Amino acid sequence: MRIALITDGIFPYVIGGMQKHSFYLAKNLAQNQVYIDLIHFNNSDKDISLLELFTDEEKKYIHSIELQFPQLDSFPGHYIRESYRYSEKIFQKIKDRLFEYDFIYTKGFTGWKLIEEKKRGLKVCPIGVNFHGYEMFQKPPSFKSWLEHMILRRPVKKLTTSADVVFSYGGKITPIIESLGVRKEKIIELPTGIDPIWINKNNNSVHQPIKFVFVGRFERRKGIVELNMALNQLLNIHKFFFTFIGPIPPEKRLRHINTLYLGSINDFEKLKKSLTESDVLVCPSHSEGMPNVIMEAMASGMAIIATDVGAVSVQVDNENGIVISPGDVNLLREAIEKMINMPNELLLSMKKNSVKKVEEHFRWDVIIIELINQINKFNEKA
Repeated sequence: MRIALITDGIFPYVIGGMQKHSFYLAKNLAQNQVYIDLIHFNNSDKDISLLELFTDEEKKYIHSIELQFPQLDSFPGHYIRESYRYSEKIFQKIKDRLFEYDFIYTKGFTGWKLIEEKKRGLKVCPIGVNFHGYEMFQKPPSFKSWLEHMILRRPVKKLTTSADVVFSYGGKITPIIESLGVRKEKIIELPTGIDPIWINKNNNSVHQPIKFVFVGRFERRKGIVELNMALNQLLNIHKFFFTFIGPIPPEKRLRHINTLYLGSINDFEKLKKSLTESDVLVCPSHSEGMPNVIMEAMASGMAIIATDVGAVSVQVDNENGIVISPGDVNLLREAIEKMINMPNELLLSMKKNSVKKVEEHFRWDVIIIELINQINKFNEKA
């Protein structure tokens, strides 16, 4: 099988949850001897030609095609225009080799031009599209976010309904896709995964005082505003530690002796160590797809407090954490306080259940086989 994996970058050359998902897709497809044309771009100072996080054996199955993402202007909607231009560059780059592919997997807007040409009559294999969380159709946290969502909705709906296959993580994402007019038989529902090297089977204790972690950048939809409000109410009442990992601006940081800001951590071992040495991840987002950070925290042996958005409910339930409605400071404060006051044996059970759930449902080496099978089944029907 040969697949074109068309992305808006892969980790570590572009940082983000979608880019990590693309990286693991490519890595695990190659491990299963699927030939991949990996179309991507570089947004770092690293040498993208090295593909240094892939093994030599994996590289035998990966043909890397690097393009430059266009930078046009700063007027509203520039990302849409840049994305369309990027899709045009992709189409021109691969149009003469389209006959080689058995399936084309596109991320976000990257397949825009290709899907347009197929609708005009271009003969090409099935094209799948993955917009991850369809966050532009989730509830926005602010008026500015609402405006941004409005700009994105029309082209996202057009591409989603025009693709041959639409990928969903499940949870609340599949109903969103169906609401756009996509028939159920066109949807492939698969979770994201975690590399088995993340799995920690030696987490047999709860810290005293309990240790919480937030991982992410300062962005309105990530819920840090609500988190800071909840912590301001709790830090002077209860003894616990709270660590922030990610680029949080100094003016947005809490001034308390029991808070710690580590900044961005891109080193795998350092991040893994930070998560393994903590008890509870807090993910209070207003919208999400299926957060990698929750997957990494679960595999590290952490209980989870998260909002019921995107496919989070597929990852978190009352066996391994607490799920709350987004944007509610009181519910967030109560969830954190509940974890603080929870008996050690119950919290330890949640932590162990996170690892168990990852092992049973979210290993990349299992998910990739299901993806290959689903693509083969779809091609048989086509």
